[in-house]
Amino acid sequence: MDEALRSLTERIRSEAGASAEYDRLLAAADLDELAAVLTAPGQPLWARELVAFRLGVAGDRRAFEALVLLLNHRDPQRCASAAFALARLGDPRTARAAAALATNELRVAYALHPVRLLVELRAPEAVPALITTLERRLRPHDPYRRVALACVEGLGALGDVRARPVLNEALAHPALAEAAVHALARLPKDEA
Repeated sequence: MDEALRSLTERIRSEAGASAEYDRLLAAADLDELAAVLTAPGQPLWARELVAFRLGVAGDRRAFEALVLLLNHRDPQRCASAAFALARLGDPRTARAAAALATNELRVAYALHPVRLLVELRAPEAVPALITTLERRLRPHDPYRRVALACVEGLGALGDVRARPVLNEALAHPALAEAAVHALARLPKDEA
């Protein structure tokens, strides 16, 4: 966690412009004080992100909604920080939210971190969501190859035989073929 917090705080420090509020939120030990920032009007995005991250890694479920919003943000660094905190939050709603974000075609450009989070969580929602997302990425000229590759790699890591058909389809796509071969090799052998 130290590396993730360090990376987050360095990025946010420049956004905060060396404000006293930044220092206060970084040093605050009272979770209620931090949670109040999430509902206070007029708080800057950097403050909400810092507080949500700190609450998330502390296991405080009041951070859930803010972290899910950040998981679907257009800034990949915010998505990565939110995914890290959500993985540690321990909220049972996390996998369902990540699956909804990963499979939302209107937001597919931001699906990379939800896909990776699903793999890390290894929740029941993970395999169906990754299969659905990958099937959609196998269309001709799909621009979201990084999302497709994350699905292929994730399905291999999860090792669920339900992924075999879509991974076999991925073999026909040059950008995914090598990863699909490795993913298929990680699946249990069919009992015939």
